[in-house]
Amino acid sequence: MTEGVRAQQREQTRRALVDESRRLFATRGYAAVGLAEIVRVAGVTKGALYHHFAGKAELFRAVLAQVQQEVAQRVAATADAEEDPWARFTAGCQAFLTASTDPEIQQIMLIDGPAVLGWNEWRALDEAASGRHLADELTLLVEQGLIAPQPVVPLTHLLSGAMNEAALWIARATDPAALADTRAALSRMLDALRTSWPGCPAVPGPAAGETTAAPGGGVPGSVGVTG
Repeated sequence: MTEGVRAQQREQTRRALVDESRRLFATRGYAAVGLAEIVRVAGVTKGALYHHFAGKAELFRAVLAQVQQEVAQRVAATADAEEDPWARFTAGCQAFLTASTDPEIQQIMLIDGPAVLGWNEWRALDEAASGRHLADELTLLVEQGLIAPQPVVPLTHLLSGAMNEAALWIARATDPAALADTRAALSRMLDALRTSWPGCPAVPGPAAGETTAAPGGGVPGSVGVTG
Protein backbone atom coordinates (compact mmCIF):
# COMPACT_ATOMS: atom_id res chain seq x y z
CA MET A 1 0.00 0.00 0.00
CA THR A 2 1.43 3.35 -1.03
CA GLU A 3 1.78 6.30 1.32
CA GLY A 4 -0.75 8.23 -0.77
CA VAL A 5 -3.40 5.52 -0.29
CA ARG A 6 -2.71 5.34 3.46
CA ALA A 7 -3.02 9.13 3.74
CA GLN A 8 -6.34 9.00 1.90
CA GLN A 9 -7.62 6.29 4.23
CA ARG A 10 -6.56 8.29 7.29
CA GLU A 11 -8.41 11.33 5.97
CA GLN A 12 -11.52 9.25 5.27
CA THR A 13 -11.43 7.87 8.80
CA ARG A 14 -11.03 11.32 10.30
CA ARG A 15 -13.86 12.69 8.17
CA ALA A 16 -16.16 9.84 9.20
CA LEU A 17 -15.42 10.46 12.87
CA VAL A 18 -16.06 14.20 12.60
CA ASP A 19 -19.21 13.80 10.51
CA GLU A 20 -20.82 11.13 12.68
CA SER A 21 -19.89 12.76 15.98
CA ARG A 22 -21.24 16.06 14.68
CA ARG A 23 -24.57 14.43 13.91
CA LEU A 24 -24.72 12.81 17.35
CA PHE A 25 -23.61 15.92 19.25
CA ALA A 26 -26.15 18.05 17.39
CA THR A 27 -29.12 15.79 18.04
CA ARG A 28 -28.40 14.66 21.61
CA GLY A 29 -25.76 16.94 23.06
CA TYR A 30 -22.14 16.28 23.98
CA ALA A 31 -22.77 14.75 27.42
CA ALA A 32 -25.19 12.12 26.10
CA VAL A 33 -22.82 10.71 23.46
CA GLY A 34 -20.10 8.18 24.25
CA LEU A 35 -16.99 7.20 22.32
CA ALA A 36 -18.25 3.63 21.89
CA GLU A 37 -21.28 4.89 20.00
CA ILE A 38 -19.21 7.27 17.89
CA VAL A 39 -16.81 4.59 16.66
CA ARG A 40 -19.68 2.18 16.06
CA VAL A 41 -21.66 4.52 13.82
CA ALA A 42 -18.48 5.77 12.10
CA GLY A 43 -17.48 2.17 11.37
CA VAL A 44 -14.00 2.44 12.87
CA THR A 45 -12.17 1.10 15.91
CA LYS A 46 -11.34 2.99 19.09
CA GLY A 47 -7.70 2.64 18.15
CA ALA A 48 -8.41 4.50 14.90
CA LEU A 49 -10.17 7.25 16.84
CA TYR A 50 -7.23 7.67 19.24
CA HIS A 51 -4.89 7.81 16.25
CA HIS A 52 -6.58 11.07 15.26
CA PHE A 53 -7.91 12.49 18.54
CA ALA A 54 -6.80 12.33 22.17
CA GLY A 55 -10.38 11.82 23.30
CA LYS A 56 -13.97 12.99 23.00
CA ALA A 57 -13.18 16.61 23.91
CA GLU A 58 -10.60 16.92 21.14
CA LEU A 59 -13.01 15.34 18.67
CA PHE A 60 -15.66 17.84 19.74
CA ARG A 61 -13.14 20.65 19.24
CA ALA A 62 -12.73 19.58 15.61
CA VAL A 63 -16.51 19.50 15.16
CA LEU A 64 -16.92 22.95 16.72
CA ALA A 65 -14.17 24.43 14.55
CA GLN A 66 -15.90 23.04 11.47
CA VAL A 67 -19.26 24.49 12.50
CA GLN A 68 -17.80 27.90 13.30
CA GLN A 69 -15.97 28.05 9.99
CA GLU A 70 -19.17 27.18 8.12
CA VAL A 71 -21.07 29.94 9.93
CA ALA A 72 -18.26 32.39 9.16
CA GLN A 73 -18.38 31.45 5.49
CA ARG A 74 -22.15 31.94 5.35
CA VAL A 75 -21.83 35.33 6.99
CA ALA A 76 -19.02 36.41 4.68
CA ALA A 77 -20.89 35.25 1.57
CA THR A 78 -23.98 37.21 2.55
CA ALA A 79 -22.03 40.32 3.48
CA ASP A 80 -19.80 40.27 0.41
CA ALA A 81 -22.86 40.29 -1.84
CA GLU A 82 -23.38 43.93 -0.77
CA GLU A 83 -21.30 46.74 -2.25
CA ASP A 84 -22.14 49.46 0.26
CA PRO A 85 -19.97 49.15 3.42
CA TRP A 86 -22.84 49.76 5.83
CA ALA A 87 -25.15 47.35 4.00
CA ARG A 88 -22.36 44.76 4.03
CA PHE A 89 -21.94 45.15 7.79
CA THR A 90 -25.64 44.91 8.65
CA ALA A 91 -26.23 42.04 6.22
CA GLY A 92 -23.40 40.09 7.82
CA CYS A 93 -24.74 40.64 11.33
CA GLN A 94 -28.24 39.57 10.30
CA ALA A 95 -26.82 36.52 8.53
CA PHE A 96 -24.96 35.49 11.69
CA LEU A 97 -28.12 35.82 13.77
CA THR A 98 -30.16 33.80 11.28
CA ALA A 99 -27.51 31.08 10.94
CA SER A 100 -27.19 30.83 14.72
CA THR A 101 -30.86 29.89 15.06
CA ASP A 102 -30.18 26.56 13.33
CA PRO A 103 -30.71 23.91 16.07
CA GLU A 104 -27.48 22.11 15.12
CA ILE A 105 -25.46 25.30 15.36
CA GLN A 106 -27.13 26.28 18.62
CA GLN A 107 -26.37 22.95 20.29
CA ILE A 108 -22.77 22.64 19.14
CA MET A 109 -21.60 26.23 18.94
CA LEU A 110 -23.60 28.06 21.59
CA ILE A 111 -24.59 25.47 24.20
CA ASP A 112 -21.95 22.73 24.27
CA GLY A 113 -19.04 24.81 22.95
CA PRO A 114 -18.44 26.99 26.03
CA ALA A 115 -19.38 24.16 28.42
CA VAL A 116 -17.01 21.59 26.94
CA LEU A 117 -13.99 23.70 26.02
CA GLY A 118 -14.30 26.50 28.55
CA TRP A 119 -15.04 30.13 27.85
CA ASN A 120 -11.50 31.20 26.91
CA GLU A 121 -10.91 28.51 24.29
CA TRP A 122 -14.43 28.88 22.91
CA ARG A 123 -13.91 32.63 22.52
CA ALA A 124 -10.58 32.06 20.78
CA LEU A 125 -12.24 29.81 18.20
CA ASP A 126 -15.11 32.26 17.77
CA GLU A 127 -12.72 35.16 17.24
CA ALA A 128 -10.80 33.19 14.62
CA ALA A 129 -14.02 32.64 12.69
CA SER A 130 -17.00 35.04 12.78
CA GLY A 131 -15.38 37.40 15.29
CA ARG A 132 -12.54 38.22 12.92
CA HIS A 133 -14.93 39.09 10.11
CA LEU A 134 -16.98 41.31 12.43
CA ALA A 135 -13.85 43.11 13.67
CA ASP A 136 -12.67 43.70 10.10
CA GLU A 137 -16.00 45.24 9.11
CA LEU A 138 -16.12 47.48 12.19
CA THR A 139 -12.56 48.65 11.56
CA LEU A 140 -13.48 49.61 8.01
CA LEU A 141 -16.58 51.51 9.15
CA VAL A 142 -14.54 53.48 11.70
CA GLU A 143 -11.89 54.27 9.08
CA GLN A 144 -14.55 55.47 6.63
CA GLY A 145 -16.23 57.65 9.23
CA LEU A 146 -19.50 55.75 9.17
CA ILE A 147 -19.45 55.19 12.93
CA ALA A 148 -17.77 57.20 15.67
CA PRO A 149 -14.05 56.67 16.33
CA GLN A 150 -13.70 54.12 19.11
CA PRO A 151 -11.73 50.99 20.05
CA VAL A 152 -12.92 48.14 17.85
CA VAL A 153 -12.09 45.22 20.18
CA PRO A 154 -14.65 45.98 22.94
CA LEU A 155 -17.29 46.88 20.36
CA THR A 156 -16.69 43.56 18.59
CA HIS A 157 -17.14 41.64 21.85
CA LEU A 158 -20.29 43.57 22.75
CA LEU A 159 -21.97 42.96 19.40
CA SER A 160 -20.86 39.33 19.19
CA GLY A 161 -22.07 38.62 22.72
CA ALA A 162 -25.41 40.29 22.05
CA MET A 163 -25.98 38.25 18.89
CA ASN A 164 -24.97 34.97 20.55
CA GLU A 165 -27.32 35.62 23.47
CA ALA A 166 -30.12 36.61 21.09
CA ALA A 167 -29.73 33.32 19.20
CA LEU A 168 -29.98 31.37 22.46
CA TRP A 169 -33.07 33.32 23.47
CA ILE A 170 -34.72 32.58 20.13
CA ALA A 171 -34.00 28.88 20.63
CA ARG A 172 -36.00 28.91 23.87
CA ALA A 173 -38.76 31.23 22.66
CA THR A 174 -42.24 29.90 21.87
CA ASP A 175 -43.37 32.99 19.98
CA PRO A 176 -43.15 32.33 16.20
CA ALA A 177 -42.32 36.02 15.72
CA ALA A 178 -39.20 35.77 17.90
CA LEU A 179 -36.73 35.70 15.01
CA ALA A 180 -38.38 38.56 13.12
CA ASP A 181 -38.62 40.66 16.29
CA THR A 182 -34.98 40.00 17.16
CA ARG A 183 -33.83 40.84 13.65
CA ALA A 184 -35.72 44.14 13.91
CA ALA A 185 -34.17 44.87 17.31
CA LEU A 186 -30.71 44.09 15.95
CA SER A 187 -31.32 46.44 13.03
CA ARG A 188 -32.24 49.27 15.40
CA MET A 189 -29.20 48.56 17.59
CA LEU A 190 -26.85 48.64 14.60
CA ASP A 191 -28.47 51.81 13.25
CA ALA A 192 -27.77 53.48 16.59
CA LEU A 193 -24.05 53.16 15.89
CA ARG A 194 -24.52 55.79 13.19
CA THR A 195 -25.93 58.38 15.56
CA SER A 196 -24.44 61.77 14.64
CA TRP A 197 -21.19 62.80 16.28
CA PRO A 198 -18.99 65.84 15.60
CA GLY A 199 -17.38 65.36 12.23
CA CYS A 200 -19.52 62.40 11.25
CA PRO A 201 -20.77 62.46 7.65
CA ALA A 202 -24.41 63.43 7.70
CA VAL A 203 -26.90 60.62 7.19
CA PRO A 204 -29.16 61.66 4.29
CA GLY A 205 -32.61 62.65 5.44
CA PRO A 206 -35.88 62.23 3.52
CA ALA A 207 -36.20 64.09 0.25
CA ALA A 208 -38.65 66.95 -0.06
CA GLY A 209 -42.20 65.67 0.16
CA GLU A 210 -41.23 62.31 1.70
CA THR A 211 -42.65 61.22 5.04
CA THR A 212 -40.24 60.49 7.87
CA ALA A 213 -40.51 56.91 9.11
CA ALA A 214 -42.01 56.36 12.53
CA PRO A 215 -39.68 55.43 15.39
CA GLY A 216 -38.61 51.80 15.18
CA GLY A 217 -39.31 51.59 11.46
CA GLY A 218 -36.32 53.50 10.17
CA VAL A 219 -34.41 52.98 6.99
CA PRO A 220 -31.03 51.27 7.42
CA GLY A 221 -28.47 53.92 8.22
CA SER A 222 -30.99 56.38 9.73
CA VAL A 223 -32.17 57.10 13.23
CA GLY A 224 -35.75 57.49 14.33
CA VAL A 225 -37.15 61.01 14.64
CA THR A 226 -39.79 61.79 17.17
CA GLY A 227 -42.20 64.58 16.96
